[in-house]
Amino acid sequence: MGEHPSPGPAVAACAEVERIEELEPEAEERLPAAPEDHWKVLFEKMSNKRSNSFRQAILQGNRRLSSKALLEEKGLSLSQRLIRHVAYETLPREIDRKWYYDSYTCCPPPWFMITVTLLEVAFFLYNGVSLDQFVLQVTHPRYLKNSLVYHPQLRAQAWRYLTYIFMHAGIEHLGLNVVLQLLVGVPLEMVHGATRIGLVYVAGVVAGSLAVSVADMTAPVVGSSGGVYALVSAHLANIVMNWSGMKCQFKLLRMAVALICMSMEFGRAVWLRFHPSAYPPCPHPSFVAHLGGVAVGITLGVVVLRNFEQRLQDQSLWWIFVAMYTIFVLFAVFWNIFAYTLLDLKLPPPP
Repeated sequence: MGEHPSPGPAVAACAEVERIEELEPEAEERLPAAPEDHWKVLFEKMSNKRSNSFRQAILQGNRRLSSKALLEEKGLSLSQRLIRHVAYETLPREIDRKWYYDSYTCCPPPWFMITVTLLEVAFFLYNGVSLDQFVLQVTHPRYLKNSLVYHPQLRAQAWRYLTYIFMHAGIEHLGLNVVLQLLVGVPLEMVHGATRIGLVYVAGVVAGSLAVSVADMTAPVVGSSGGVYALVSAHLANIVMNWSGMKCQFKLLRMAVALICMSMEFGRAVWLRFHPSAYPPCPHPSFVAHLGGVAVGITLGVVVLRNFEQRLQDQSLWWIFVAMYTIFVLFAVFWNIFAYTLLDLKLPPPP
């Protein structure tokens, strides 16, 4: 998928790069600046990892990085057009887009988002068959008996803070989440890799359930909205912050559609939360997990997506947001241990 036909060895580029690398430092100082030295300036502006990889790609003659935009190139295959489209959808700099286009091999494929999505659909279908209900499953009396749902009475079972993503309120809930995480999450994973995107997704999921345990203490939690909102909000924030550099088509319309879908899903969650419960005194699932996901997206997520292929540990903002996230998690853990008792809350009975 990611292999590109070589249009010929990059003779001019290779010669220029080799000339630059073979020059002695003293000789470089004596030479006047030439227009061709843009290669050297280009390499110096790039991070070490990106610069070395890019220089190696050029020296191997894979493809010459021409001055024209990637969008202007003709004669590309369908797979090459897809890779180019993904590059323009996610990356704000032309140099990053070209480097990604040259280096992407689809190995490994975007397995994380696809695997999570398939698992969510599989669990939903299984629950639909066992409950004999696919729309608004959450209103079924046996729904909360599932061991994956986060329930305030069972908050000591730590896996529930993560596994609740495999339980959805109904097909309308699952559908919006699946569409958003495939349309946004898969391209992001193709560019940034499973590790980075998985980190943002899981951080959003955990932050969502912990936010509910702090701000909406009597409500259960279901759905993958925390992780989905973390990815989508990070992507939208990255587009806004790099508006002039983002060359994706219809970016304003695409942002509007994404915001409308998120608003519809969030509005459904708010309506359901305050809708009369089918199994009082336990309320319907909380909507606060969405807000926790957004908070993760515009903090950790923005840092992860901001610099393509730059190591996270080299970014000061990364450590600041990691520290903030860690403090929040620790606060939420202590809150769950002590606050429920101190506040003398009347929790719904266990399912």
